[in-house]
Amino acid sequence: MNDSTSSTGRSPVPAMIGLCAVILIVAAMYWASNVFAPISFALLIIAMVWPLQRALQARLPQLVALLVCLVGTIVVMGIFTLLLGWSLNRVGIYVLSDTARFQTMYNELAAWLEGHGIAVSGLWEQHFSVSWILRIVQQVTGRLNSTLTFSLVVLIYVMLGLLEVGDIGRKLRRFKTGSLGHAFLVGSGETGAKLRRYMLVRTLMSIMTGVLVWGLTYSAGLSLSAEWGVIAFALNYIPVIGPLFATVLPTLFAIAQFETWQAAILIFVFLNLIQFLVGSYLEPRIAGKSLSLSPVMVLFAVFFGTFLWGIAGAFIGVPIVIAIVTICAHHDSSRWIADILGSPPADPEAG
Repeated sequence: MNDSTSSTGRSPVPAMIGLCAVILIVAAMYWASNVFAPISFALLIIAMVWPLQRALQARLPQLVALLVCLVGTIVVMGIFTLLLGWSLNRVGIYVLSDTARFQTMYNELAAWLEGHGIAVSGLWEQHFSVSWILRIVQQVTGRLNSTLTFSLVVLIYVMLGLLEVGDIGRKLRRFKTGSLGHAFLVGSGETGAKLRRYMLVRTLMSIMTGVLVWGLTYSAGLSLSAEWGVIAFALNYIPVIGPLFATVLPTLFAIAQFETWQAAILIFVFLNLIQFLVGSYLEPRIAGKSLSLSPVMVLFAVFFGTFLWGIAGAFIGVPIVIAIVTICAHHDSSRWIADILGSPPADPEAG
C-alpha cells in the first residue's frame, strides 16, 4: 500500500523549491540590475564576436586579437549611437523651431476635448512649464551619463569574458555526456550560433524597415524622412515597443505638418503595413523555426525585461529567452521548460 501511494503521488517540495528559486533569481535581477544588465549585454556581445576572436587567435597573439575585437565592438556601438543621437537631435531641433505649429495643434486638440467635457488646459499649465523642461533636460543628461557608464562596464565584462571563454570551454568538456555541465556546454555553443543568427536577421530586417520608412515618408513629403528611417532602423531592435514608437512619432509629425487627419491616417496605415510585412511576415521566414518563440513569450520577454532593466531589458529580453530555451532543451530535467517557452512544434503530417 505504501508503494502504491508513493508511486501515484509525488512530493510537492521540489516544485516549491524551484518556484522559490525562480522568485529569488528574479528579485536579484531586479534589485541588482547594475550587475546583471551589463553582464547580460556582455554575454550577448561575446556570443557575437567570439568566432572572430577565435579565428584571430589562430594567427595573432591573444591580446592582439582581443584588442581588434574590442575596437570593432566600440566602432559598431559608436556608429549606432551616433546615428540614433543625430536623428533624435534633428527631431528635437525641428520641434523647437516649429513650436508655434505644435502649439496650434495642441490648442485645437484641447478645444475639441473641452467641447466634449474633457478639460486639459489646467493640466498643461500645471505640468508643462519651465521647471518641467529643466527636469526633462536633467533627466536626459543623467541618462546619458548612466549610458556611458553602462557601456564602459559592458566593455570591461566583454574583455574579461573573451579571455576566459576558452578556459571555461575546456573545463566544461570534462563533464560526462548527460550531465548538467555537458548540457550547458552544448547548449551554450548552440545558443551562440542562434544569437548570431538572431542579430543578423534582426539587423537585416531593421535595415529594410529603415529604408522602407524613409521611402514612404520621403514620397509623402514628410519632413525629416532620413531621420525617421534611422529611428525606425534603431527602434526595430526592440520588438513590439520599438516598432510602435517608430510608427506613432512620424504620424504625430504628419498631423502637425499636413494639418489634415486624412494624410496622417494614411501615413499611419502604411507605416503599420511596413512593420507587419517585415516583422510578422518576412522575419519569421528568414529566421527559420530554430529561432521562433511563442508570440506570447516574445511579448512577455519584452515587457518583463522593460520592468527589470528599462530600455536595456526590452532589447535583451528576447535573446535571454532564446538562451534559456536552447540550454534547457539539452537536459532531460529542464526540457519541459523549452517545450513551454518555445513555439509549438510543426505538424509532420501537415503539407
